[in-house]
Amino acid sequence: MDADAIVELMRRELAGLEVLEHEGDRFFYYRPEGAEPDHRLPFATIVTRDDQHEGGVARLDRPGVFRFSVAAGPAEYAARFGPVPAPRPDWGVLETGHDHAALDVLMPHPVYAPMGWVCVLNPSEATWREVWPLVVGAYETARRRREARERRGG
Repeated sequence: MDADAIVELMRRELAGLEVLEHEGDRFFYYRPEGAEPDHRLPFATIVTRDDQHEGGVARLDRPGVFRFSVAAGPAEYAARFGPVPAPRPDWGVLETGHDHAALDVLMPHPVYAPMGWVCVLNPSEATWREVWPLVVGAYETARRRREARERRGG
């Protein structure tokens, strides 16, 4: 699947989805109709370049390569990969035993695994079927958090 197909599917299936785009990257938030923006933390992202903390480990500079990342949460992370690792003090790349440049492999996020994030570079349709329940779970978590904040008045 390409990045545009993923965005289109998410827009179609997830009510209240807000997609922010910046320099080719996309950030996914839950925003019900008529609500003010709340961009504290996306529940999923598509990025097309390595960020400053990664040192190029995902090799996102390859033509057409993108990384889809999702906040799977600690329980889903642990079920798939074992205990959630501690963050590095510099929030650099973690050694998880995965090749962060491998295409079509669900793996811990190279930097945000301590927050329960997982990722895949250029997922196939088969891999996307494995990722989709994680997306729905992250979306539902974002929705519940937003609704709870709004009930508290903030």
